[in-house]
Amino acid sequence: MNSLNIALFELLNASPDSPSWLITLAYTCAVDLMWLVPALFIIGWLRGSEPLKQSLLEALIATLLALAVSRLIGTLWPMPRPFMIPIGESLIEHSATPAFPSNHLTILTTIGISLMLNSHSRRIGGCLLLLAIPVAWARIFMGVHFPQDMAGAVLLSALTAVLVGFNRAWLVLPVYEHVAKRFYHRLFAPLISRGWVSR
Repeated sequence: MNSLNIALFELLNASPDSPSWLITLAYTCAVDLMWLVPALFIIGWLRGSEPLKQSLLEALIATLLALAVSRLIGTLWPMPRPFMIPIGESLIEHSATPAFPSNHLTILTTIGISLMLNSHSRRIGGCLLLLAIPVAWARIFMGVHFPQDMAGAVLLSALTAVLVGFNRAWLVLPVYEHVAKRFYHRLFAPLISRGWVSR
């Protein structure tokens, strides 16, 4: 583990006398903000346009691929979390799973970058990428990740989002037309017929 990574962690991690309001803010960013992701997908599918639904499906496929690669990296190259060494202040209870790359940031940045690659969802993607900044800070501040875990997540996210984006014609669109769209129409047919959700 390189000295720059340790130095950045010590700079961003909570101190023993960190004020309670800052800890509360960090906890909200580290844990609670992630609930915006399922909310985005639910609202996007129920109320969004067809191009937005396609963009969300593409982001979901990219994210699942990124998480699979993340799991493989963690299995082949398990990196410890700060509290496993131990170093710094740990303010969240967390299982001793591999830290690199951060799954929280992988999810946010993969979705954000993927949505940025589509003109119909570019603004939403930009908002998610901005949201990823306080999440990354908070995960380090609370002592469950090193900065290198965040850098790895961003790199992995960019690679998988671009890979899926380049292959959307045969990977995303057929899944949308023949699986996701049909399942959605069957599941929500009564609500669609009443105009309560988008078609």
